[in-house]
Amino acid sequence: MLGHGAKLGHKKEQAIAALLSHRNVEEAARSVGISANTLLRWTKDPEFDAACREARRTAFSQSLARLQQASIAAVTTLLKIMTDSNASSSARVRAAEVVLERTAKAIEIEDIDVRVADLERAVGSAKTSHKGYEIVTWPSQKALPGPPTNPGEENGE
Repeated sequence: MLGHGAKLGHKKEQAIAALLSHRNVEEAARSVGISANTLLRWTKDPEFDAACREARRTAFSQSLARLQQASIAAVTTLLKIMTDSNASSSARVRAAEVVLERTAKAIEIEDIDVRVADLERAVGSAKTSHKGYEIVTWPSQKALPGPPTNPGEENGE
């Protein structure tokens, strides 16, 4: 289940799966055939904890993928209701509102993604340009603004 060279035993792998599929630690421990205290002790082990977090991330990622797949049907349903002349006016208006709200939100997110990418490129460019910076010397200090070094200099004396 864990992969990536994980060295957890079979019981610990079962415990991780049980933690993801049961309501609480007691039920998860019971399903694996260990005590709740043992499972709680395992959760304090950094290696076990990291494996649990990775398993949760994987499960969540799979859930998000299923939601993305279902979004096609959701949009189809919204559009059908919005354009169905037999649907109630309130249902059609609400469907239209949802479509407009989500479209606006998607545009905002795309704009933010572009801005973040631009900022990341700028930061990357700034980092690489600072590596080989040059020291600039001025041929004459008279060209530089600033207070005069001698009291009579400001009048050209």
